[in-house]
Amino acid sequence: MMLRLVLPLLLAVVLAGLVVGAVLLARAAAAGRRPAPDDPREILKRRYAAGEIDEDEYLRRMSGLSQDW
Repeated sequence: MMLRLVLPLLLAVVLAGLVVGAVLLARAAAAGRRPAPDDPREILKRRYAAGEIDEDEYLRRMSGLSQDW
């Protein structure tokens, strides 16, 4: 008798945990894909898109950011 009450409750708790875990993982993955607005590459992309720098300057600076120092 007791097992018939506990088993559905346990199943509901496990399912709720899986749903919450999936939502948290999805949020973490989405946050990881967005670059920080103050990332030098993002600033450089915005400046190029706004016409503040030309293509040569953009490529030169992007190349410099890609090097390991």
